Amino acid sequence: MPLHLIKLCVGCDSVDDLKSWVSARLKEQKKRGRKPEHVHTTRMVPKRMEELLDGGSLYWVIKGQVMCRERILDLRPFVDKDGIGRCRIVLDGKIRLVTPRPYRAFQGWRYFPDSDVPSDLDRAARGAAAMPEHLRRELSELGLL
Repeated sequence: MPLHLIKLCVGCDSVDDLKSWVSARLKEQKKRGRKPEHVHTTRMVPKRMEELLDGGSLYWVIKGQVMCRERILDLRPFVDKDGIGRCRIVLDGKIRLVTPRPYRAFQGWRYFPDSDVPSDLDRAARGAAAMPEHLRRELSELGLL
């Protein structure tokens, strides 16, 4: 059974913001002749790497709700120039909407067991992915999505 991570998407106000940011980063890498890959760097190195690499995803919390996920492709621990251990989380760059769910603020990332993850939105509510994000949020807050 895969294990997942959950993290606040700091600086993004919407899923569209995240998609734009990822797209711009991938285009910039391609322009510079690098292999385009979405990498998120974090301070802590997950100790449960095997479980995360067995089909895990990084779930993004945007403005207080779990809104989307990206598949984890690789975890690359390294030591930065200041001697601090960090980890590059390599993601597939494909943002998948999930059924919105409230989630309180926290620092860093947390393990997110498979039993707790929200369903992908296209499986849970056909057509909901085509709705504007503010409408999905409102329906979720009303308990209708």
